[in-house]
Amino acid sequence: MNKLGKISVQHPLPNSVQLLTIDDAAAGQRIDNFLLRICKGVPKSHIYRIVRSGEVRVNKGRVDTAYRLAMGDIIRLPPMRIALKENNISQPLSSAAPCANFPVLYEDDCLLVINKPAGVAVHGGSGIAFGVIEQLRRAYPNFKFLELVHRLDRETSGILLLAKKRSALTALHAQLRDNQVEKRYLVCVHADWQASRQIVKERLHKYLTPEGERRVCVHEQGQTAHTVFNLIKRFTGYALLEAELKTGRTHQIRVHLAHLTAPIVGDDKYGDFALNRQLARTAAKPGLKRMFLHAHKVSVTHPASGVRLALEAPLPSDCERFLEQLSQLQGKNH
Repeated sequence: MNKLGKISVQHPLPNSVQLLTIDDAAAGQRIDNFLLRICKGVPKSHIYRIVRSGEVRVNKGRVDTAYRLAMGDIIRLPPMRIALKENNISQPLSSAAPCANFPVLYEDDCLLVINKPAGVAVHGGSGIAFGVIEQLRRAYPNFKFLELVHRLDRETSGILLLAKKRSALTALHAQLRDNQVEKRYLVCVHADWQASRQIVKERLHKYLTPEGERRVCVHEQGQTAHTVFNLIKRFTGYALLEAELKTGRTHQIRVHLAHLTAPIVGDDKYGDFALNRQLARTAAKPGLKRMFLHAHKVSVTHPASGVRLALEAPLPSDCERFLEQLSQLQGKNH
């Protein structure tokens, strides 16, 4: 009998139906998250479609995407292939993710903490074949368990926590729910920012654009959201801030700043698009070709030892260079 991790596979060929038996390592996961993990390179939309259509079955019956797997469950997984646009051919579901090494900030038996670069999605889906999690699983094939503790936007760099044990994942998720994880970001905005400290508690609402893209806006019927902004340095027309998240809503920092008419430099969803184009030009000074949002500090209680960990990721070189250019311009203007 072949193995897929610790899950027994009775029909291992990628172009045939597979039957997966769930063990204690996978028990308790939502079926959508489980399938996204094992179906590397398959678009998220396709995963949800085959569950909702009944092509995926658990113990011979249909389930919804929120179903939580139990020990001994048998999943029927239909044949799946992923498309490769470059040569217009397809590859089986088992096609391997590229192996990438990310800077490791901390690691032990429970945790892996990396410094994620900007422009890399944390997981595959929505047209992205492989994200950080798929690449790390390829880089660390000996890990029996590896899951994202939280997410960062594709355009955001900085600290990303991953759990190497289910018990660690559960404990860290509990800390996140109880607001016991302290997360601070460095962000550069295009604005005449004056306040040394500003608290924003605008509610946020998620919606889809006519093109099907996910967006967030300030709305009185939205979810509660709380961000604290502290001024670090003021430049002519710009400001460097530290953003402290008190809640963890989608695009929270980006939308709260846009609402304050202080868009993040390089933000392609809520920013100043004309300014972004100007800054992205090759010879532009100041110049920046990414969003200036970096998760630079995280404080969390270790799930096993109970010791408080203070994690920090240095500001990327392109962001440092942008701040230096702002300082030089400010010096010339005074």
